[in-house]
Amino acid sequence: MKFKGVRWYMCGLLMLATVVNYLDRSCLGAVGPVLKKDLQIDEQQFAYIIMCFQFSYAAMMPIAGSIIDWLGTRKGYMIAVLWWSIANMLHGFAGSARSLAIFRGLLGIGESGNFPAAIKTISEWFPAKERTIATGIFNTGSSVGAMIAPPLVIWIVLTWHWQAAFVVTGAVGFLWLLLWIAFYRAPKDSKYITEEERAYILAGQKEEDMPAETQSSDKWYKMLAVREFWAIAIARFLAEPAWQFFTYWIPLYLFTVRGLDLKQIAMFAWMPPLAGDLGCLFGGFLSPFFMKHGVPLLRARKYAALVGSIIMMFAVFIGMSSSVYWAIFFFCVGSFAHQSLSSTYLTLPADLFPQTAVASANGWSGGIGQFGGMLSTFVVGYVVMHIGYNPLFVAIGCLDLIGVAALWVLLRERKVCQA
Repeated sequence: MKFKGVRWYMCGLLMLATVVNYLDRSCLGAVGPVLKKDLQIDEQQFAYIIMCFQFSYAAMMPIAGSIIDWLGTRKGYMIAVLWWSIANMLHGFAGSARSLAIFRGLLGIGESGNFPAAIKTISEWFPAKERTIATGIFNTGSSVGAMIAPPLVIWIVLTWHWQAAFVVTGAVGFLWLLLWIAFYRAPKDSKYITEEERAYILAGQKEEDMPAETQSSDKWYKMLAVREFWAIAIARFLAEPAWQFFTYWIPLYLFTVRGLDLKQIAMFAWMPPLAGDLGCLFGGFLSPFFMKHGVPLLRARKYAALVGSIIMMFAVFIGMSSSVYWAIFFFCVGSFAHQSLSSTYLTLPADLFPQTAVASANGWSGGIGQFGGMLSTFVVGYVVMHIGYNPLFVAIGCLDLIGVAALWVLLRERKVCQA
């Protein structure tokens, strides 16, 4: 049986995988206040535990991308989700900060495959003009997962205990695997896609806007030699600190600075991820909006990134807010802005590199971005204990503008010869 718009069903599968990814990833932040008491973990140790995830995630992203390009999207994604689901369940058996850090590192290894596999899927299933829309839709899963985590995990903790939270959230990944194994195939092998849709996808995947320097970058060592890759990598390196903070530190900030208890945190902590969902969709539609008004593909991506970076500057007001309500509002604005940027940054490898190297390009640029997030986590742990949170919000508000400036300088557009 054949269906219309099968590519959007595949996008839905990617979104569900990303929901699971961020549900598992965000579980630690939601149980952070409880772990501080039960395992005697302070803010600096908490930062080290997060860094174990970030280091393994960052180090593995290039490797995961290469493996996915080698094995193919279907097998590669399946292995990644299976790995991280088991690793998340193991968190429930942690008895100390050290064992928790080890399991966190294992989680990072598995989760590193999510975005390289998803972007490779987007490059295979979507024409260029729809890629940021598809990326924006599937990337809402990151915010949905982070939004679901606080109320769900805190409910599990209050009903049973924190160990059960990791086991339950980890088990969700096995449900997704059943859907993926049953339904996912590449467009050329799918029995559900119509010939009209297949032709539409292929017609929109021409490399007319791809710079000549990147068209032959089908190997990772060739890719690292072109400036377009570094345009993406630098922008992601400077954007990642904000998202790492929003993912891991909001519950602790609300607990230690704003004086909220677990139930109050559950009432508010889902709001920034919801704003992030809206940001994913906003950023996804920005590039097509500019293209509809005659802006070339890559320049439209630059304009979209610039808009997101300007909105991110409102994050500087988080620490200056007179009430917790205003602080939550500016957390929401920052989450919206970051996810708007992500819709562009995650799509760029599919715009700039051949399909055989898309996962690798995303893996390498994402790995560099994650090292930026890991470095920022180390800084956050130190600054919070010795100075406070306010300088961090100023940095979060300004770093994306620097990243977008690098994108504009380094990302060259294909020159069109005039008659």
